[in-house]
Amino acid sequence: MRRLLFSLTVTLFCFSSNAARVDTVLTFSPSMQKDIKAVVVLPDAYETDKEYPVIYLLHGYSGNYSNYIKSTPKIKDYADNYSIIFVCPDGNYGSWYFDSPVDSSWKYETYIATELIQWIDDHYSTIKDRKGRAITGLSMGGHGALYLAFKHQDTFGSAGSMSGGVDIRPYPNNWELAKRLGDYATHKQNWEDNTVINMVHLLTPNSLRIIFDCGSEDFFYKVNNNLHEKLLERNIPHDYISRPGGHSWDYWNNSIEYQVLFFVKGFGE
Repeated sequence: MRRLLFSLTVTLFCFSSNAARVDTVLTFSPSMQKDIKAVVVLPDAYETDKEYPVIYLLHGYSGNYSNYIKSTPKIKDYADNYSIIFVCPDGNYGSWYFDSPVDSSWKYETYIATELIQWIDDHYSTIKDRKGRAITGLSMGGHGALYLAFKHQDTFGSAGSMSGGVDIRPYPNNWELAKRLGDYATHKQNWEDNTVINMVHLLTPNSLRIIFDCGSEDFFYKVNNNLHEKLLERNIPHDYISRPGGHSWDYWNNSIEYQVLFFVKGFGE
């Protein structure tokens, strides 16, 4: 029997002077048979007879759905100023946004790219087309955003990454990756198949609007440079930004402003 989907709306007190509405919603994942929370940020002028573009924001390892609204409260200003909706889903402690090939109970690709989008489109007044959807994230979420967008170009028109783990192969013992893919020694192909840098072949020029960045002091700096070089080799247009900074919210709060502008410019193209 199909389970009834429902939402719980929680009004959060303002972190800034704007009046954007913030909902905390409880969604249901049929593929994982569990409830999953998300934060949805709506512009103050939100009306049900108008359709809005949506930016999906994926959190990093050990994070959760509430990270962005707590650490980057300016997304409420961006929602108001650009008339967009932000969706911040929960990707669990260390899902890496895969459908795990070794643990069938972890299907976060299916959840984010299919189930959550359907839920959001059913419950909010959104542009129900790839031209009105963008996805980005930080660290683990940066990997997840490009991973999902590369694989689901019919769903997302734009994608980004902030300090993303865009090549996971150098880190076989980190961040519970082995729990999602199997240990590197005996499941090497899982790692090869599910690392973003090996998925560039899925792209054609201008099939996806891409922006990503990484601080020069970040431990993911080298793998981001490598992805940039690989995209250049294949003549895939993209914006890549490198500037001083580390793996921190100070850096990401700066990054997200540039990425929002990039996405807003591309909506409707």
